[in-house]
Amino acid sequence: MTNTTLLNRRNSLFGKGSTLFYEKPVQLVRGEGVSIYDESGRRYVDLYNNVPCVGHCHPHFVESVSRQLNTLNVHSRYLHQSILDYADRLINTHHESIESVIFSCTGTEANEIALQMARMVTGGRGIVCTNATYHGNSVEVSKLTLPKDNRGEVRSIPFPETYRTDADDPKEHFLRELQSVIDSFREDGIPFAGMLVCPILANEGLPNIPEGYMKAAVKLIHQAGGVFIADEVQAGLCRTGLWWGYELMDFVPDIVTMGKPLGGGIPLAATAASTEVTEMFRRQTRYFNTCASSPVQAAAGNAVLDVIEQENLHENVTTVGQFLHERFLQIQAKHKSIGDVRGHGLFRGLEFVTDSKSKAPDKQSAVRVVNELKDRGFLTGNAGAYDNVLKVRPPLVFSKIDAEEFLGALEQTLEHLDA
Repeated sequence: MTNTTLLNRRNSLFGKGSTLFYEKPVQLVRGEGVSIYDESGRRYVDLYNNVPCVGHCHPHFVESVSRQLNTLNVHSRYLHQSILDYADRLINTHHESIESVIFSCTGTEANEIALQMARMVTGGRGIVCTNATYHGNSVEVSKLTLPKDNRGEVRSIPFPETYRTDADDPKEHFLRELQSVIDSFREDGIPFAGMLVCPILANEGLPNIPEGYMKAAVKLIHQAGGVFIADEVQAGLCRTGLWWGYELMDFVPDIVTMGKPLGGGIPLAATAASTEVTEMFRRQTRYFNTCASSPVQAAAGNAVLDVIEQENLHENVTTVGQFLHERFLQIQAKHKSIGDVRGHGLFRGLEFVTDSKSKAPDKQSAVRVVNELKDRGFLTGNAGAYDNVLKVRPPLVFSKIDAEEFLGALEQTLEHLDA
């Protein structure tokens, strides 16, 4: 079936406007490792998907999930050892203050639970987020996406960065912005509940965060009586080379949310906190999720952890990520359109600007690069507060050889852009 026919059918069945990547969408039919193939058999290198985080169709993952599906697949209201074994394993990757977990199916659900927890624990309502974030699609969680004003229960702060600030001390500047928003809740008679943020500010475009900001922000939140929620859906599960983004940023959250990569393609998400907080939530909500805490989720989650540990992907992420970063800096020196190089581990970004002096965001160039890379067989995306950051986030098994292949295509694309 042609792409045009598929697109027309999609628009008819899904309704026009459902999200698709690229000016000319790709029809994908098969995947293996970092490679995915279209209906004609053409290979693309996947530099975007964090869902199949240990690679597409990893043999151990496929075998583990298939074996469980062939044995038992039930809802969450039965005893089953494997989900408890998985919960124990997952919790043990976290700071010792994270003691128990509530499973769900999506990052949206995980963040919804976290917001409820924060409000129950504190008795407050006010939540702080950044002004360029995304944490999910539910009615409550979606309030954190581009808040319309700063007068309601959800209020935003400018995301902390070093690239576009004239402040002599960026850290203190952005902490003052945070304190101002915290104070505004008190002034308006809204009890404070806390802050929800991605530790590496993934949706904001992976900006270089002032050193020490996150740890100091946690202190301000606690002083105001709130709790700090770390959204690890994109930052976590070894994406930065450490298990969790909060480790990289040197702080300890009160509540952690996790999603997409946990299940390697099987819907699996989690909200983790102290036993005290989790049991308070249980008492007050009697929450359950039919499809969560299932044996199939456990099989998927355990298989992902198996591959990360057995294939030493922490080291691969660190080594290949640093290689990419160094090469990106060399490429930046040759192309004025790249204003900034940022990121951690195997999550990297190149910010495109119209000129280095004004630092004006250049979304058009970023979109062009994304589409030309697709035509060369490399799937990336553009993201960030201004949609001008080339987003490079391959599966954790992405190798130095894969990186060399991609970098060659990137340089060709940029030379074409500059011509």
